[in-house]
Amino acid sequence: MVHVTYKDYFNREPRPQDIESLEAMESQVELFEIRESVAAPTSTCTLVVETLSGKSHQLQQEPLETLHMVINDNGDSICEEQDNINTADSEWVISVEETLEQARVLEKESSWEMLCIYPVPHCLREGDEKAYMVSLGPYHHGNSSLSRMDLHKRRALNHVLRRNKQEIKPYLDAVKELEGRARASYDGSIPLTSNEFVEMMVLDGCFVIELLQGNVKGFKQLGYSPNDPIFSRSGPIHSIRRDMIKLENQLPLFVLDLLLGLQEDNPRQKGRVAELTPQFFDALMPTDEPLTKLDGNELEDSESRDQAEEFSDQGGLHCLDVFRQSLLRRSPERPLTSQRWSKSSTSIRSSTTVNFGERRQQLVHCVTELRGAGIKFKKRKTDRFWEITFDNGTLEIPRILIHDGTKSLLLNLVAFEQRHPNCSNYITSYAVFMDNLINSQQDVAYLQDHGIIEHWLGNDAEVADLFNRLCQEVAFDCTNSYLSSLSEDVNKHFNHKWNVWFASLKLKYFSNPWAVISLIAAGVLLLLTLLQTIYAVYGYHHPIR
Repeated sequence: MVHVTYKDYFNREPRPQDIESLEAMESQVELFEIRESVAAPTSTCTLVVETLSGKSHQLQQEPLETLHMVINDNGDSICEEQDNINTADSEWVISVEETLEQARVLEKESSWEMLCIYPVPHCLREGDEKAYMVSLGPYHHGNSSLSRMDLHKRRALNHVLRRNKQEIKPYLDAVKELEGRARASYDGSIPLTSNEFVEMMVLDGCFVIELLQGNVKGFKQLGYSPNDPIFSRSGPIHSIRRDMIKLENQLPLFVLDLLLGLQEDNPRQKGRVAELTPQFFDALMPTDEPLTKLDGNELEDSESRDQAEEFSDQGGLHCLDVFRQSLLRRSPERPLTSQRWSKSSTSIRSSTTVNFGERRQQLVHCVTELRGAGIKFKKRKTDRFWEITFDNGTLEIPRILIHDGTKSLLLNLVAFEQRHPNCSNYITSYAVFMDNLINSQQDVAYLQDHGIIEHWLGNDAEVADLFNRLCQEVAFDCTNSYLSSLSEDVNKHFNHKWNVWFASLKLKYFSNPWAVISLIAAGVLLLLTLLQTIYAVYGYHHPIR
């Protein structure tokens, strides 16, 4: 029989499955010995087969296939076998391991300290709201402008494997079992092979989990350098957070739960990712009111406050859905329901552009017009920014903070509510209501003066433009809104003629102290004139004798 020398262009020892495959042919192969392992100089791999008589034969084989050859002493081949499926999977795992090794070699933490010149981020060059810094999931996968972040995704996976003393194969195998369910979570076809899709899910998922855990535990605790360009409290983490909240960048929550469970040696765990998500996205909260009552600055109580459930118990579809639930943790009318994944429902949509071709109905008039009807505006102290009340001519609105991430946050929340079936429309209702209130920068200025709006944009006109553009193409039924009853009360007050007349009087004659003084003086003068007239008439009819 034969001795076999195995050479291939990967420059590695044969894998156990290679040896097992040959040993399975023991009826024909008596002896199997690895004599050397040298990289072939070409793109093909070379099998050197040496007979017991000392004759050598070199056979060329295309890469990514395993050729099993048994040769008689006369040099003739008697058996050839290929196991393409097992080999392809093995080569895929090896390929992933090699890319991780490349990232591991490139990651020299001391080099981060030397960095001082950087390319301008794509999102700043474009100046476009649609620009991304990081791609998660299949919709923007392979985008060349986002490829710079791929290295850091591999770095994150390397840290996970090294920290937990694990191999990559269990992660790939576990996610592969959920591939069908994960693909069904996305709207539209995904032009990725099975291996490409699974590898993407593992890389992106571990990247997200590292950010979520680092936000709570601290990135240093996870093994990252304090001056790491990505995994640190400073740097582009804020831009990455805004990208992670975008609807097109979502990963199924069950995939994230699985990956975190594998890290913690508990693949069946659920809920940990949902617990970490609200804390990570807390910086995007459109309110700075505390979540609990503080002495000296108590928030309004609510019956539903005691009924709030833990986010981990509510579940969710993805991080955006979990964060939305955290915003709406105390529903004004009915308890929150979580629409879980099913084969008939798609949870992640391919576009955040919602265009139904029809203009929504108007809930209420703008601030300027409502003021003309005598309606007052007051800041309401509550952490539930969407809980607006109207009583006795006063509209109480919780304060909302508007920053550069608010538009993206509201846009993606509205898009999710518009696209996902059986989803409540609280955020959409709030956005449409605020859009109705704000028609101009004067409306914004008035709300800002009353503490209802606080913003860090360029000017008040940008705030007005934010809300007006946000709801420009949103299809909305005003009767299907938690604010519909309140809007009816506001409109009844607005349409009452007496309220309009009295408000006009107040605005004209009581708008400033001098007008009030003038009105009082005129009233006193009128009273004195009237008294003088009465006295004169009385004296005429009752002369003094």
